[in-house]
Amino acid sequence: KAKGLKNMVIYKYQNKDVYIFDNHNHAFYFWIKSLKKGNFNKGCKLVHVDQHKDTREPNNYNVDIDDVFRYTNEVLNVGSFIKPALKYNIFSDVIIIDSSYGFNLEIDEEFVLDIDLDIFSKDMDYIPYNLKVSKIKELIQRAKVITIASSPFFIKQEYAIKVLKELFTCDIIKELK
Repeated sequence: KAKGLKNMVIYKYQNKDVYIFDNHNHAFYFWIKSLKKGNFNKGCKLVHVDQHKDTREPNNYNVDIDDVFRYTNEVLNVGSFIKPALKYNIFSDVIIIDSSYGFNLEIDEEFVLDIDLDIFSKDMDYIPYNLKVSKIKELIQRAKVITIASSPFFIKQEYAIKVLKELFTCDIIKELK
């Protein structure tokens, strides 16, 4: 019922990979892909900026690294993709930014940044827009890899793309429709 992005986008921004997709479970696939490429150190932190925690248990943890695409699309869902990444030590810990408190955290260690654009939904308007944008821009500069979900079930895609244009002052959005 909710239309998402026409295509997934892989973009190089300031010499780092940025993956943009609609449904958030796809982040798991791109974390594995980036880890295999050596774009971040296994066991670093995950910084998860989202309206939701996305830490539900998946139906199973039986992921074959060579079959991660199937696992991502057939087992995981938009709320259960973080726990397998922690179980397999892709990340040592997840720092969840889903509140005013979270947006004021200082993060010093290596991390992968995972953004769900639903953090900009109307439900999250109690956190000032400018605070969200400035903190996420700061995190973008320091992240090793960035995954971004446009979350069509939780935020209008036109608005999500508008926010992306503000977060990335470049041509990252040309391929999004």
